Amino acid sequence: MANSTARSIPTPQTRRDASAGKSLGEAIAAALALAVAMGFGRFAFTGMYPLMVRDGAMSVATGSLAASANYAGYLVGALLAARIARDRAGFWSRVALGGTVVSLAALALPLPDPLLIVVRFVAGVLSALALVSAASWLLHVRGRHDGAPLMFSGVGIGIVVSAELIAMGNLAHWHSLALWLGLAIGALVLSALAWRVLGLEARTGDAPAAAAVPQGTLGPAALIVSYGLAGFGYIITATYLPLFVRDALGPIDPIHVWAVFGLGAAPSCFLWHAVHERLGTRRAMQWNLGVQAVGVVLPALSHTALAYLASAVLVGGTFMGTVTIAAPAARRLARKVRFNLFAVMTAAYGVGQIVGPLVSTALMHGSNNFGESLGVAAAALVIAATLCAL
Repeated sequence: MANSTARSIPTPQTRRDASAGKSLGEAIAAALALAVAMGFGRFAFTGMYPLMVRDGAMSVATGSLAASANYAGYLVGALLAARIARDRAGFWSRVALGGTVVSLAALALPLPDPLLIVVRFVAGVLSALALVSAASWLLHVRGRHDGAPLMFSGVGIGIVVSAELIAMGNLAHWHSLALWLGLAIGALVLSALAWRVLGLEARTGDAPAAAAVPQGTLGPAALIVSYGLAGFGYIITATYLPLFVRDALGPIDPIHVWAVFGLGAAPSCFLWHAVHERLGTRRAMQWNLGVQAVGVVLPALSHTALAYLASAVLVGGTFMGTVTIAAPAARRLARKVRFNLFAVMTAAYGVGQIVGPLVSTALMHGSNNFGESLGVAAAALVIAATLCAL
């Protein structure tokens, strides 16, 4: 009996193992939330853009307005997320998931141009809500700080899965409207897997210790500005990559290059998390933004398939790394400011994403030459990296 009783009492090791299992499950749920709201709801439009134009579902001009509306929605969503109480973060993560599935399904309908633009605006709002709410839920409500890299890798996973779904549908000669329905069904399945876990509330027991602010960190103002410049720097590549690579790839579907972008993003979150832990925020951001600048400018220097693939790997392998570095840095500074720092940073990122395409349009003067635009974007990233060194 004594041995049976001893075996029934959980040891410190079994408690740690159980906690690690729960932490992994919660990080996976947060990753799925970002895969749906960001990878599907936000970035699938990049791969669908040329297909919708091909099928006459929208014009290039409407597509540009829809993309701009999405960026504007992202900004609005970030501002709204700044007002959400932390104990409601799980609820709003669920709202973002459900809304994203509906917005994807809506795009499967032959919408008039104004309504299509509105749907993309709403999708932008939902993607920012998901990013801020899922991060707040995992890092603050559940206290699973070690799950941050896995959570942010969800964006890259969502890009890969949605891109390959688009590629398969395109290979089967599906109309773009049918492809949107397929994406909605895929997003619904992923949402269902995360739904129950996202309903968990704050952990009972010992509260997690306040995060120390290590050496080599950035102040709130520098973090906001550099993060906003990062939004400006990556957005042209992230929006138009399948458009400006299609002539260089021959028979290869350009959507596969977009999948490479996502393949670079998913594991990079773990790499940049390790770099951040080792070097601190300043140096990690410098390296991240510097590598990203090289990736952004490559297609302007060489119009070859190799250059485009390298650009997809480098930009894909750094843009979510920026978030993986910045979000924990914001958490460590949370007690030093009176506002939701990560939400404000997300809003700054949104402003950068709105300004980027506007500058690109002005520089192209109606041509399809992205060279100057990519040069300006790379310069913004270099400025951001330099700011991190000051």
